[in-house]
Amino acid sequence: MNRTIRRTARALLNELRSSPLSLASMIVAAIASAALFVFLAIADEVDEGETERLDQAVLLFFRHAGDPEQTIGPPWVRESAIEFTALGGIPVVTLLVITVLGFLAIERRWGAALFVSIGILGGMALSTSLKLFYSRPRPDLVTQLDVIHTKSFPSGHATITTCVVLTLAVMLIRLTDNPRGRVYIFVMAVIYALLIGVTRVYLGVHWPSDVLAGWAIGTFWACFCWVVMTLLQRWRDTDRARADNGEGQSSTAS
Repeated sequence: MNRTIRRTARALLNELRSSPLSLASMIVAAIASAALFVFLAIADEVDEGETERLDQAVLLFFRHAGDPEQTIGPPWVRESAIEFTALGGIPVVTLLVITVLGFLAIERRWGAALFVSIGILGGMALSTSLKLFYSRPRPDLVTQLDVIHTKSFPSGHATITTCVVLTLAVMLIRLTDNPRGRVYIFVMAVIYALLIGVTRVYLGVHWPSDVLAGWAIGTFWACFCWVVMTLLQRWRDTDRARADNGEGQSSTAS
């Protein structure tokens, strides 16, 4: 155990010192820490009932003042929200994961496949576990326009979608050296996650605090997986370098 702790500590120190990825790793680790703090803060406020008034106010903002059962906007907005929110559901996400993993397996990119598996499937498991732990009821203030039977906190759609888009965004960003392309990928990933989260509140199936918490914990998990996979890759590269040096020295000696 002590050797593992020392090895982890050394890897973290090296990550902060050298290599071009050090700054990126520091930023991602900071984002992960901040996201986890935000989630825990929201969870604490929800547990104490401090978010109730704001949750209700935001939820009713998307409803007609004279008739809370009716969403604001023309009918096509509600229909679009129902269709958009399905993109963050388990069936769609599962199909997407299978498709991506299948492609990575064909390309024999096992490291990327492991990253996707942990990032997305781990996010699903984390979302389910947190729902069972907090066991918050769904909103009953308005009619829900999407039938859901699971608990409310945190939003599974927001959590899983954030894990998915950030995980896939990291993979795509590594495929291009164009700064504009990287910014575009990141911005579109954020817009996708925001859109799914907003539709959950619009449809009345989640409190706003559920969605905020989902975004936060999803961001934490995706960033955490990124840092872990980066460390594992550094360890692997270091071991290979040592092995190559050992072989080179053996050849020289002989």
